[in-house]
Amino acid sequence: MEVIRLSFPINVGNTEFPPLAMALGYFDGVHCGHQQVILEAKRQAEEKDLSSAVMTFDPHPSVVLGKNTQHVHYITPLSEKVKIIEELGINYLFIIEFTPEFSYLLPQEFIDQYIIGLNVKHVVAGFDFTYGRMGKGTMETLPFHSRDQFSYTVVPKYVQGDEKVSSTRIRRLLNAGETIELPVLLGRFYTTSGIVVHGDKRGRTIGFPTANVDLFDDYIIPPTGVYAVRLKVDNRWFDGVCNVGYKPTFNKDSLKVSVEVHLFDFHEDIYGSEVVIEWHLYLRKEQKFAGIVELVAQIEKDKQNALFYFEKNRQSS
Repeated sequence: MEVIRLSFPINVGNTEFPPLAMALGYFDGVHCGHQQVILEAKRQAEEKDLSSAVMTFDPHPSVVLGKNTQHVHYITPLSEKVKIIEELGINYLFIIEFTPEFSYLLPQEFIDQYIIGLNVKHVVAGFDFTYGRMGKGTMETLPFHSRDQFSYTVVPKYVQGDEKVSSTRIRRLLNAGETIELPVLLGRFYTTSGIVVHGDKRGRTIGFPTANVDLFDDYIIPPTGVYAVRLKVDNRWFDGVCNVGYKPTFNKDSLKVSVEVHLFDFHEDIYGSEVVIEWHLYLRKEQKFAGIVELVAQIEKDKQNALFYFEKNRQSS
């Protein structure tokens, strides 16, 4: 997949793109609803003998347009989004730098410069996609703005459990710690990536060594508590439990949230390794214990609950 970054004013030089079938959207999460849009563009490309493409934007428009939003945490930060779209088998990914100047483009100017100007012959977008200044361009105005230069497909609302699958719904579940509900919406378990860094090494002294993961990018971190997770190290997956929190038994004044994973039957040194945490089941809230003995007993219980969950999952799959 070729990744092309564009800004405003658009400048592609002498680059000539092949005729494209392009999916348009922000696509945070690249969830099942988004995948319907992207895969429809791929299908149209195959049917019409075009190259498949996706157009997305960075940063999130709300960072630029929102008066109070200076920073957004993402379901899929840009690097993750690129990987997932590539795995869907798309030929070109256009990443438009979203700036105030870009947001002032009239709908017709956006279509002329960023759709017709990029040799797009078929557009695919969700029913609620908007474009141009103040979102005045809609899928209903698209035929007029197309100047008969391209055809288009409107993808209807994608529903799961009587509710639209949306990034907002996924964020709500993530912020509530309901990670087990996400696979039917995302098409996969929620993941976050990071580097294993040195912590205070207290876990090994009580028989439960942990990998202290410093997360990359601007991921949404599930709320404090203990989770059944899997950790990917060197392309291998391991089961474990993850504590998200402030370690109140030891650090009553800690301000920085820590993400620590204890892997079952694992004894390798992975400091400095890049890892992926796959979030499965919320087990319990974080709590303060009277002492080490009580803490160890609870961690053992967490471990058994997680082992039971993974074993049950394997039997049913």
